Amino acid sequence: MPRIPLEDNLEDVLRKAQRGLHLTDEEVARRAEVSPAEMAALKEGEINDAVLRRVARHLQLGPNALGDLARKRWYPEQPLFPRGFLMFNTPFGEMSVNSYLVWDSRTLQAAAFDTGATAEPMLVEIRTAGLQVRDIFITHTHEDHIADLARLAAETGAQVWSSELESVRLSGAKTFRDAAHFHVGSLEIKALLTPGHSPGQVTYYVTGLSYPLAIVGDSLFASSTGGSDQHFREQLQANRSRIFTLPRDTVLAPGHGPLTTLAQEKAHNPFYAR
Repeated sequence: MPRIPLEDNLEDVLRKAQRGLHLTDEEVARRAEVSPAEMAALKEGEINDAVLRRVARHLQLGPNALGDLARKRWYPEQPLFPRGFLMFNTPFGEMSVNSYLVWDSRTLQAAAFDTGATAEPMLVEIRTAGLQVRDIFITHTHEDHIADLARLAAETGAQVWSSELESVRLSGAKTFRDAAHFHVGSLEIKALLTPGHSPGQVTYYVTGLSYPLAIVGDSLFASSTGGSDQHFREQLQANRSRIFTLPRDTVLAPGHGPLTTLAQEKAHNPFYAR
């Protein structure tokens, strides 16, 4: 698979933080004691380290991690699973979206997570490997993540699962509460509610593979966090309490952008690194 770009750049991260904290450019510039012109230049990618560090502090962002993002000095090292896990990245308008497949290599029982813009690449792998998809787990019900759900469910016969707190009800889907447990062969899956980006946004924590795996949807991205104008603080707190308390070697599989790991995000994500 070609290298997937980071979901958010410097300007995206600054705007997410500003929207979440309800701060205009003028307010940030005043608090950080930088000029409006310096603030505008930073958002356009003209990096002045002193300005960046002042702005980062007042947007509650880690300055070192933000500087690495601004200067494109970091990209997450990609974990390799020898078996039992595949990532699919499909175009959806001007962006791309991820979906995932996990399975027990002994029984070939499998579970899918979201569908992406099209489930065709996933269905090809399912047929080729002879996998038996019993469950389709939805991280959240935004269109880009469920665009091909009807087809995936029909062709696999799998049960669709979604949080009881999602505002969109999916036809034929069953709902679950926070901390629900599921089994796929020898794999164990725990549903952890990480709301903010959507009311029932779920992180699925999977054990039994080569590494612990958290399929985080749009809760978190490599070097960034899920966007939410009205529930920004709720998203940050949910991520800190439910995702950042997982084992450090946990692989994070986001809804957009590349795979990453918890250890890498603790060091390189501006919203969480200090």
